[in-house]
Amino acid sequence: MARASDALRIPDPAAPVRLLALAIFVAVVAPLLVVAQFRPWVLVDPSSLGALRQFVAGFFPPLLAPEFLWETLHAAWVTVAIATAGLTIALLFAIPLALMATRQLSVSSIGRDRMGVLPRAARAGLRALLVSVRSVPELVLALLFVRVFGLGPAAGVLAIGIAYGAMLAKVFCDIVESNDGQAASALLANGAGRLSAFVYGTLPQCLAELSSYLIYRWECAVRASVVMGFVGAGGLGQATDTAMKMMAGNEVATLLLAFMALVFLADLVSAFVRRRLEAGGPRSKRRASATARGGLSGGWFAAALLALVVASFVSLRLSLGDLLSLDALADMGRFVRGFVPPDVAPRLLERIGTGALETIAMSLIGTLIATLTGVLIALPASRRNTPGHAIARLILNFLRAVPELVWAAILVIAVGLGPFAGTLALALHTTGVLGRLFADTLENLPPGPADALRDNGASPGAIFFYARLPQAIPQFLSYALYRWENNIRAATVLGVVGAGGLGQMLYFSLSLFQMRQAASIIVAMIAIVLAVDALSHGLRARLGR
Repeated sequence: MARASDALRIPDPAAPVRLLALAIFVAVVAPLLVVAQFRPWVLVDPSSLGALRQFVAGFFPPLLAPEFLWETLHAAWVTVAIATAGLTIALLFAIPLALMATRQLSVSSIGRDRMGVLPRAARAGLRALLVSVRSVPELVLALLFVRVFGLGPAAGVLAIGIAYGAMLAKVFCDIVESNDGQAASALLANGAGRLSAFVYGTLPQCLAELSSYLIYRWECAVRASVVMGFVGAGGLGQATDTAMKMMAGNEVATLLLAFMALVFLADLVSAFVRRRLEAGGPRSKRRASATARGGLSGGWFAAALLALVVASFVSLRLSLGDLLSLDALADMGRFVRGFVPPDVAPRLLERIGTGALETIAMSLIGTLIATLTGVLIALPASRRNTPGHAIARLILNFLRAVPELVWAAILVIAVGLGPFAGTLALALHTTGVLGRLFADTLENLPPGPADALRDNGASPGAIFFYARLPQAIPQFLSYALYRWENNIRAATVLGVVGAGGLGQMLYFSLSLFQMRQAASIIVAMIAIVLAVDALSHGLRARLGR
């Protein structure tokens, strides 16, 4: 007995580390809860409940008048057209930028063990520029372009074109660099140009992967074009923003249903096209059979894609010449000159620091709440053939289908202006995203440890905490960190609807034409996005060891 009691008193060697980690976590999160104005009791306040109940009651029944349904259908098409036209411009930017930024297509590297200092510095500078540009949320770019081109789809098209152009160029570089470059090097060594080496040497190897990512970005662009409508860039977002400002709940309900249907349709189309591309890719043994059956490599796909692009530009009454003309570039140049030099007044920098802290607090607290609630909903969502499976999946799909900005606009009515609404909006949307990812992770876990505990009479709770959860935690944390990267971008723009942070400061500065102040706020946005990206990437790399 003495030995047993002595063994019980043996300290856990990992206990100090766990206690230190818990202390650091509390020390970081507790002040951020104050900064985010996290007051959950406001949700049950009678006045808040009354305002929200009155607003939500107006949603039912949705407005189904034929005239309004036709307007909704037209707004949905405008959303798709903005996404398609914007992605077309992004591709025109991305291809030459990717050709310049990739080492594999560098003439200076042929026959040398190391690339020269100047080419290497130029490529590093270009990659840094791409990373910086893609750190600016599309909504911020749309907000800026609305000031140049006025209300309408042109601002949304250019915002997607620039933001996604940098994004596509960076990813295209990574895809090209990951493929075998011998064919391209041989062509360059024999006098071929960079473009010829890419078309005949590199593109055939990575066409399926490039096309798959491009289709995925189109799906994301559809979502982004809805959100950009809240700053006047047209489509479903602008119609929803107008209806919400008029407190027309039945119109908002119809528009939200249309948006959810559009998102699900875009998901289905994107998934179908990417599956067919993978089936016909160079690494698939079914390339020949897929092509013979008229797969996506056939002419019908190219014709359908071209028709969609042409219809998008025509219906929006846009032309590449108008968007990228010298006059348009001159207008943008004059607009940009108003931002130089950024305002560095101490009082402004202090306000920016407060706004940046609010933005970080919203993103981190929202992600933490979503991680916890996502795990709870993922449990029934991962258990197929159970009563709660379909309900849990439906809840997750609904939460992630509604953008953060729409959640924020609704929650501002319930809890008032400020970062608390933004925190809750991020938590709701991210719960849908993480819950879906967590459920898929739980479904794909090896069954061995859980079966062993079950065979020994363990309870379902013990099986989860001692078998399934330890296996899933590294993947859960990786997904949560990745979503934090996305949420810091979203948090910077939720202020457009009054949800606090740097976005609210930027919206007010641009509305008052205080361009130099807006420039300082945008620089702060880019800085915190890059910092969170680097921190999250480092933590995920450690988890992957």
